[in-house]
Amino acid sequence: QVQLVESGGGLVQPGGSLRLSCIASGFTFSNYFMRWYRQAPGKERELVATITSGGGDRTYADSVKGRFTISRDNAKNTVYLQMNNLKPVDTAVYYCNVRNPSDYWGSGTQVTVSS
Repeated sequence: QVQLVESGGGLVQPGGSLRLSCIASGFTFSNYFMRWYRQAPGKERELVATITSGGGDRTYADSVKGRFTISRDNAKNTVYLQMNNLKPVDTAVYYCNVRNPSDYWGSGTQVTVSS
């Protein structure tokens, strides 16, 4: 069955960086787009970044453009989210997602940006 396991979250000061990882299993990873979403307390889940199956195209939410980078390693069945210049508004639970064809989600990893 499809499994997605996120890691790499934590507490970081404003301006700091974190790198999230999501290890996938149960499907042919290299055939699918992968996405990162986030959900802040009291808010709806929002799409942060998408990467195509081969990694050649990436799209970002306007709120993270220029600060976040999505990447993938198809040999390791892993998708990453490098987050730089973090702001308090980035505080959220971050989720990895694949549409195969239903939506599958990991359990999420908490990112807290605070001084």
